[in-house]
Amino acid sequence: MTILEEQVRAKPPRTVPRVAQASHGALAVKSTLAIVLAGGRGTRLKHLTDWRAKPSVSFGGKFRIIDFTLSNCINSGIRRIDICTQYKAHSLIRHVQRGWNFLDTRFGEFVELLPAQQRTNGEWYQGTADAVYQNLDILRRQDPMLVLVAAGDHIYKMDYRSMIEEHLARNAKATIACMPVPAGESASYGVVRTDRAGRISGFQEKPSVPCTMPGQPERILASMGVYVFDSRFLFEQLERDAEDRSSCHDFGRDIIPRLARECASIYAHDFEASCVNRTDGAPYWRDVGTVDAYWEANIDLTQVVPELNLYDKAWPIFTCQEQVPPAKFVFDDEDRRGAAMDSIISGGCIVSGSTVKRSLLSNNVVVHDRSLVEDSVILPGAEIGPSAVVKGAIVDKRCRIPAGMHIGVDPDADRKRFHVTPKGRVLVVPEMLGQGLHRAA
Repeated sequence: MTILEEQVRAKPPRTVPRVAQASHGALAVKSTLAIVLAGGRGTRLKHLTDWRAKPSVSFGGKFRIIDFTLSNCINSGIRRIDICTQYKAHSLIRHVQRGWNFLDTRFGEFVELLPAQQRTNGEWYQGTADAVYQNLDILRRQDPMLVLVAAGDHIYKMDYRSMIEEHLARNAKATIACMPVPAGESASYGVVRTDRAGRISGFQEKPSVPCTMPGQPERILASMGVYVFDSRFLFEQLERDAEDRSSCHDFGRDIIPRLARECASIYAHDFEASCVNRTDGAPYWRDVGTVDAYWEANIDLTQVVPELNLYDKAWPIFTCQEQVPPAKFVFDDEDRRGAAMDSIISGGCIVSGSTVKRSLLSNNVVVHDRSLVEDSVILPGAEIGPSAVVKGAIVDKRCRIPAGMHIGVDPDADRKRFHVTPKGRVLVVPEMLGQGLHRAA
């Protein structure tokens, strides 16, 4: 049990009766507005985000990255959701409109898209806090009790209700979801320092020399970029930040560090208490922000017992359900057999007289005769030509790998044509194959 859990469980019972307390928590969740920040490009994903925002990148065969945050909201009972978009948002907007239009407006449920409309100062979104501030008039009309702010570009399963209930029990003004990570990764995170009650006393944004966890010099307490605010308090802080000309107008760089210095009612929430998905007791959360991390998270799904459970009926991941036929495998000749081992093969795929090993094929992928796909992630609509070999690669949507081409076999040849990561993974997009005309995201 973590220190945060110990303190929460040891907290004296409130004077509110248990039934009233539960009712208040349920009302708070129903009155919570979720703001999903989905405007970022995700430059570390290289060519995968040349034509789409990072939250719109395909993941797990049939999903988009943003589906995980949105599904967390729905499964947590939060059915009032705003999505802030900016960078090359067409693919994301289309996906949300087609796949997330099932909420019932008659009951005050909605998923609304908030593109950068330069409402306040004629500028595009300048930072994560500015993305929320520029829509402040809309948020006030929606009149939430609490505001949940979450990034739309992480892979995880979290019950936000636990965080909201803890926020209420502590009478907090703001609560930040946190998890321990290796200290060597501090340059990628906001680093939180807390007292024994879980109150945040310090915050460092991506420090080279971080404050480590007490008694664990090799670990830091990292912010996950998931926040719960009392709505009025948030609006006040956003207005104050907007007037500060020295600010970058970002939650991690500006607002949270200032609150850590000035506010006594800002707390850390231990992700372990609200994580839905665990493997060997370890909470699952991934920032698939690099090509290598993206490849690893997808390939892990092909394991016998993957770290991320996509088969949990109690916490489904929703998405746009494309109407495609079942996958099929054809030919059973000695030298031309359609087969897949330790792989995920999505709907609409055809494995024709070819072999797929330890790979993930997204919707509508075709692998032609006598080809080999191994340790690779193939995105929707791609086609692997006859007698081709693809190893340790990510093949982008609608790529047409020519017959006989070898990828992931000769590193020097790959570097001349494709992007090769520090770990040797090969990223292939249509432009690299001379197929960039009429590109779609």
